[in-house]
Amino acid sequence: MLSVRAALGAERRLLRRLRSYLRDESSRLRLLRRFYEKVQALHQDPEASVDNPLLAFSLIKRLHSDWPNVIYSDEATRNTQELHAGLREVEQELPGAEDLEGAARALMRLQDVYGLSVRGLASGVFQRAGQPPLYSPGRRAPLSADDCFHVGKVAYDTGDYYHSIAWLEEAVSLFRLSYGSWNLEDRSSLEDALDHLAFSYFMAGNISHALSLSREFLRYDPRNQRVSRNVAKYKKLLETGMGTSARPLQRPNSTRLQSRDAYEELCQRPRAQAAPEQLLHLGCSYETNGSPFLLLQPAKKEMVWSQPHVALYHDFITDAEAETIKGLAGPWLQRSVVASGEKQQKAEYRISKSAWLKDTADPVVRALERRMAALTGLDLRPPYAEHLQVVNYGLGGHYEPHFDHATSTKSPLYRMKSGNRIATIMIYLSAVEAGGSTAFIYANFSVPVVKNAALFWWNLRRNGNGDGDTLHAGCPVLAGDKWVANKWIHEHGQEFRRPCSADPLD
Repeated sequence: MLSVRAALGAERRLLRRLRSYLRDESSRLRLLRRFYEKVQALHQDPEASVDNPLLAFSLIKRLHSDWPNVIYSDEATRNTQELHAGLREVEQELPGAEDLEGAARALMRLQDVYGLSVRGLASGVFQRAGQPPLYSPGRRAPLSADDCFHVGKVAYDTGDYYHSIAWLEEAVSLFRLSYGSWNLEDRSSLEDALDHLAFSYFMAGNISHALSLSREFLRYDPRNQRVSRNVAKYKKLLETGMGTSARPLQRPNSTRLQSRDAYEELCQRPRAQAAPEQLLHLGCSYETNGSPFLLLQPAKKEMVWSQPHVALYHDFITDAEAETIKGLAGPWLQRSVVASGEKQQKAEYRISKSAWLKDTADPVVRALERRMAALTGLDLRPPYAEHLQVVNYGLGGHYEPHFDHATSTKSPLYRMKSGNRIATIMIYLSAVEAGGSTAFIYANFSVPVVKNAALFWWNLRRNGNGDGDTLHAGCPVLAGDKWVANKWIHEHGQEFRRPCSADPLD
């Protein structure tokens, strides 16, 4: 599936098909009601005796042909077939099981990183306790009991009872409110939610609550032998003194992220205030970098941080250029990979899709390459720089703390035979409504998404060593569709453009 927006287009086409189906079926059902009322009137008329040969013939004909035509209606079959054809038309664009699981994990990621409550999310509110909303949509979109159950089930299936309990509790609460009513789209029930929640509590060590929920389940399904056995098991465990004190639930840290708390704090708070000693080095200016290319239209530089050196260049590209680059990359987007030893592989700590564009892809890309070279004064010709990487962070898309430069000589980055990544240029191709900041963990500041701006920083010190202060992360996108273009410049070819310092520690 390309994106949530592509899925929205597919659903719009399905809606048009469903509208046609409902119109045709309404017409058919009106005729059906007319048939029903005519036959019902005959049955209620005391004068309508089958002794009348005409009525007798009508009865025989109705039972022989009219009723089969009504029940096995060709028109009903045609209407249903057209609806099925509409589904087949968009089948390739529909999300699969992996997409649904990814969307559920994205909601849990937003819950964790932004400190959001499950109850608030289920009611369509993006707010931390005692804080103003992080995002206020024009229209609230509450989740159903079935929605909450599916999020909890994804966590449950991987043994993540920290998240499954919170989401299944909300599902049970919502199912209780609507118990007895039936929704066409629901694929789960109160019994399903109680069953999964009880076992989640059991695995978390809270046996008394698992027992209580299992007993509630049996009120709705008293013949369920498996749950009956669970009740007997829980009672026996409690009688022997086991499970009387529940273990506190620990939030899983699947990626073993050591800087998780600092990362999440930076994602949650607005742009950090610089310390007084930093302020002396910060400011805004017009820059030409001695390049004739920038003489008539200097770059609008905002010095964001001095150590590490991070600068934001406003209005670096135009809206039209951004749209062109997104359009070029769109058909080639694939799940992003990360360096792992000597290989590259998909990872849970980087959720995005990316594509690579050569400067020959379009004149816009070529012009952008020249502009970046003028701005940095560095040599961006292959193999001294990588091709432009275009990245799309959709629902909950993020990139946990990482370095852009290689921290091992076995890294795939060295295959280019041009050394390590000396610098990064990251261009924001879109705006987002909330989230998506770039957080520098050890330096303790974050940069919000600024559409059409370019963020620049040095990854290596002048002595060639990696700058540990450049550990950074892409915070999860809370609302919107984040697009960036990355340009990674390597150290070879830059020897006279960024020479070593006389200070070996610099």
